[in-house]
Amino acid sequence: MIASGSLTPRQIVAELDKYIVGQDDAKRNVAIALRNRWRRMNVTSDIQDDIIPNNILMIGATGVGKTEIARRLAKIADAPFIKVEASKFTEVGYVGRDVESMVRDLVEQSVNMVKARKKEEVKEKAAVIVEEIILDALIPAMKSSPKAGFSSPSDSDEVPSSDLELNERTRNLFREKIKNGDLEERKIEIDIKQSGNGNVGMIGAGMMDEVSMMNLQEMISGMMPKKAKKRKVTVAEARKILLEEEAARLIDMDEVKEEALRKAENAGIIFIDEIDKIASGHGKGSGPDVSREGVQRDLLPIVEGSTVNTKYGVIKTDHILFIAAGAFHISKPSDLIPELQGRFPIRVELKSLTKEDFVRILKEPKTALTKQYIALFESEGVEISFTDGAIDAIAHTAFAINAEIENIGARRLQTVISRLLNDFLFDVPDKVKAGSNLEITKEMVDEKMNGLLKNKDLSEYIL
Repeated sequence: MIASGSLTPRQIVAELDKYIVGQDDAKRNVAIALRNRWRRMNVTSDIQDDIIPNNILMIGATGVGKTEIARRLAKIADAPFIKVEASKFTEVGYVGRDVESMVRDLVEQSVNMVKARKKEEVKEKAAVIVEEIILDALIPAMKSSPKAGFSSPSDSDEVPSSDLELNERTRNLFREKIKNGDLEERKIEIDIKQSGNGNVGMIGAGMMDEVSMMNLQEMISGMMPKKAKKRKVTVAEARKILLEEEAARLIDMDEVKEEALRKAENAGIIFIDEIDKIASGHGKGSGPDVSREGVQRDLLPIVEGSTVNTKYGVIKTDHILFIAAGAFHISKPSDLIPELQGRFPIRVELKSLTKEDFVRILKEPKTALTKQYIALFESEGVEISFTDGAIDAIAHTAFAINAEIENIGARRLQTVISRLLNDFLFDVPDKVKAGSNLEITKEMVDEKMNGLLKNKDLSEYIL
């Protein structure tokens, strides 16, 4: 992954262009936000901590690329990223998820990222240890004879030096076989460490907060002994299981937690989708509007900058980048409480996708749907191709259905292309054999899609 600090805003946009068609304004703003993080970390004066990120509010219909922009940005930055839906949260005091849980989820994601990287760093060292464990399971090592001056229970306990040499030669021979992969299917018996906590339940824990519960369960889990369970597995399976165990043993979890908290604080991205669902244009009132405003007020301190307790430690949210998104069909951004509006100073309106955009989406992105289906057919040894006329017809059908029934953006392309290719996917490899070539033409699309636009039954199209 390219380090985000080494990328200029133009380069970040170029990276996003590989996966997302159009929406240049949104790409420019997120690129600047990402680069500003690197700039802040390199500020030498004492105002570094006072430089806060410019959170972004994306406004646009579903399927125009809001989530994809945020997700790809996090991958470019190699940053912890989580997506949450604002409508899933409830006001404090009601049953449901509280807003602080999004920060705890971000820290969990950060810990997993750092842990995975640390494990990769010690992989070679762990592999050497695992090799010896597998070797011991195949050919146990003999102990040498007691040294002179020490009493031995009996002469029969002593191992002749010739047997020790033979044992060592055999072990070296098997060590080479393990390295060369000659014994991958050989069955061996290994000890697998299991956590002794099982499912630790807490009776009467209803009044305890989530963090206290997690910390208490972790403490109880740490006090209970780890159980070893014997399993008979192949050498290949044993290597995979033991490599994970040994790598975990070699890394310092305290160091992982500290680094993960720093990474989440300074590089974390939280994408809050459906924020328009907690906005209300009806002013003061009763019923669900009060709850919506309550969620906004709970959300405010998190976005403003506060400290949140997690099971890995305390995290400050001051420099986490928040990207909120919503369609705002019924409500408007101005229906959010003024304090929350002020915390999303950058407003970006994403454009609705045109038929021409659909054509580009099918052809240009690195992960374009057509490329995905080409790869799926390739796995069966079948070559499939799309003519320009076919791609144009697919784009026209998707755009027309969006216009007539319900606009779900680029997701409509999945519905159309799936319906188009399902028969072929079913026939491979029974009827359509490996080595076959399939060309999808405009005529084929028209035939398969015949009558689709006339059918107003929503169940045909909604994903």
